[in-house]
Amino acid sequence: MIIGEVIGNVWATKKEPALNGLKLMVVRELTPDGKPAGPTLVAADVVGAGIGERVLVVSGSTARRAVGQSEPPVDAAIVGIIDSVEAKC
Repeated sequence: MIIGEVIGNVWATKKEPALNGLKLMVVRELTPDGKPAGPTLVAADVVGAGIGERVLVVSGSTARRAVGQSEPPVDAAIVGIIDSVEAKC
């Protein structure tokens, strides 16, 4: 899983039909203490996250299962909205 922050939306009027009805969000990867780390990615949102929220993101086949369709064309999905993180670094 990846900790990230939602920093934007993606709108696409023309897309693969299997993406219809999916909310696509731009997510910036964060370290456990909230600093930017790693790439920015687009993730299908299955929990109703909003811009500025910290989220849990899964990738690969786990993301496809989270979306709940048979073989959706996604490789990342937002599966949780983070309330707090406690890490001993």
